[in-house]
Amino acid sequence: MIELKNIQPNILVIGDLMIDHYLWGKCERISPEAPVQVVAIEKETAVLGGAGNVINNLSALGTNVSVLSVIGHDTNAKELKEMFKKIDVNIENLVVEKGRNTSKKSRIIASQQQVVRYDKESTNDITEQSQQQIVKNFKASINSYDVVLLSDYGKGVLTTTLTRQLIDIANAHAKRVLVDPKGEDYTKYSGAYLLTPNKKEAIEASKINIKDEATLLEAITKLKRQCALDVGLITLSEDGIAIYDDELRVHPTVAREVYDVTGAGDTVIASLGFALSSGYDIDKAVKFANLAAGVVVGKIGSATATLNEIIEYESSLNKSTSDSHIKSFDEIASLSQELHRRGKKVVFTNGCFDILHVGHVKYLEEAKSYGDVLILGLNSDESVRRLKGPTRPVNTEDDRAYILASLEAVDYVVKFYDDTPYELIKAVQPHILVKGGDYEGKEVVGQDIADELRLVNFIEGKSTTKTIAKIQGDSPTC
Repeated sequence: MIELKNIQPNILVIGDLMIDHYLWGKCERISPEAPVQVVAIEKETAVLGGAGNVINNLSALGTNVSVLSVIGHDTNAKELKEMFKKIDVNIENLVVEKGRNTSKKSRIIASQQQVVRYDKESTNDITEQSQQQIVKNFKASINSYDVVLLSDYGKGVLTTTLTRQLIDIANAHAKRVLVDPKGEDYTKYSGAYLLTPNKKEAIEASKINIKDEATLLEAITKLKRQCALDVGLITLSEDGIAIYDDELRVHPTVAREVYDVTGAGDTVIASLGFALSSGYDIDKAVKFANLAAGVVVGKIGSATATLNEIIEYESSLNKSTSDSHIKSFDEIASLSQELHRRGKKVVFTNGCFDILHVGHVKYLEEAKSYGDVLILGLNSDESVRRLKGPTRPVNTEDDRAYILASLEAVDYVVKFYDDTPYELIKAVQPHILVKGGDYEGKEVVGQDIADELRLVNFIEGKSTTKTIAKIQGDSPTC
């Protein structure tokens, strides 16, 4: 999926917006006023919820996201707008409805345990006037989007009439509509490209108990037919995602560890929209969504997955090719910032690595043991010739990069063209810089940038120069 790098599709999300608000604290006593816990609040956090979590997932993937919805004229609406601005979401099509409460769900958490939740929201259908304004805004901007996502949380924005109008308008402009549905009657979504119900929701909507492949096929084809979908789709939790167009396919899940499935459905529809609008067919898009969900369920709470995390996760499952680990200067600079944000300990080393031998491999294995991620700066062919002479390198920079990227110890390879990797080290900002033991007592390029310098002794008698000399000294026997 390296080809998804630097692709920024334009995606519109329409649906119910909300704020998920958390008050974190400790409980050490019971109230003297009533038999309830007294929670001493230590911190307060807020994240986008509902359709906002779909938007958050799209933003994490690098999408240009716009939102079309209805909010109230209240303090929660102001907070919501500020949260969108922080992730560069286009909010110019938000419709304000006076008298409506912008949804905010507040949870009190004591020692990691939810004690109580209280909601302030409006769940009645939005007014006719608000619906007309949404349709007007949608018609005016539809050509700006590659895909439209409807995130229905049943809070009154996606009324039956409005939903049908939106899908009709999108189809008239040849724009695919993906829907995360709500309720048992899916006919309001007729004409969409696909829906993303989970197994339980699909059972309720189809009235078919899904217990084996035969009943799965029966349910998915019924929903596809009844709703005039291009693709039938049902998410199956740990069993993966089932799709049906002209035949049934079940793409298995790739979740390695499951800590929390909160928001996984939002991740699925967001990643499907991203992949389809980036040119993937439905099967490749579903595989991508499975990987994204695999990243998210390995985190606590409603979470998102960046493209770099998905690529890294795919690599950890041995499903990626070696060239996906070869990065450009700009890519590694961006990736390094993300690794630092995620609290990863970054290790950097560099060299020519012309003819790979056991000394190189053991050196790199030890370097990787010092941290979480090993980034290797590789001298370009021109750089090697300046250092080693006109007969070197024996192997081209592309060949050397691919072989190094295939090693388990190496996470990323970046070619550099200067005589030293100083600018590359500045971009990576490694916690640990690793060089060979022959640099003992010498100044090492980049040691002023890294937090720590470590020297690794080479294996006696193992070097590219000696390997070349041995080859040149051998005479053909036949």
